[in-house]
Amino acid sequence: MTDDRDARHNDKMRRVQAARRVMMESKTVEKGLLIVHTGAGKGKSTAAFGMAVRAMGHGMKVGVVQFVKGAMTTGEKAIFDAFPELIEFRAMGEGFTWDTQDRARDVAMARTAWEEVQRMLADPDIAMVIADELNIVLRYDYLPIDEVVAVATARAPMKHLVVTGRNAPDALIAAADLVTEMTQVKHPFRAGVKAQAGVEF
Repeated sequence: MTDDRDARHNDKMRRVQAARRVMMESKTVEKGLLIVHTGAGKGKSTAAFGMAVRAMGHGMKVGVVQFVKGAMTTGEKAIFDAFPELIEFRAMGEGFTWDTQDRARDVAMARTAWEEVQRMLADPDIAMVIADELNIVLRYDYLPIDEVVAVATARAPMKHLVVTGRNAPDALIAAADLVTEMTQVKHPFRAGVKAQAGVEF
């Protein structure tokens, strides 16, 4: 009985392998991707930083610009700062808009951070740019979505751009090559657990 089951399984896996080979042989395009991580669930920035580590492991230089964030020290910045030849990490925010209470200043900070993203996109030595929490400033209309999409789609053909944050605008989603929506199933914050070092920051 076990021998029959193993034989059926092995036969099935051979057929799956053959089908996978045919499918993979049809994928021949190599290009820079516009990637969007959005949704209410935790892990959007974390996933982007995982991609940064992966790129760095291949010897690719990464640029990170954090919108909104910057008012507090984070574990990711501390570790990435140890590899200046492989990653340029710029935390350029002052906190969430409900804390800053100054829309004009928030808009100005968003503009400065966006100019830094554009500088990194124009740098031929940087293979991947992460615009962390850019979706937040787009949600609050701190930057024009048409301008952001135009710059994102005009980048160099092999340049990867990763955009994170809740509420990604439809125009950005439409322009993207890869969109992942993080879904919140359960979060300790709702049970009174505060943000903790090594998990949230």
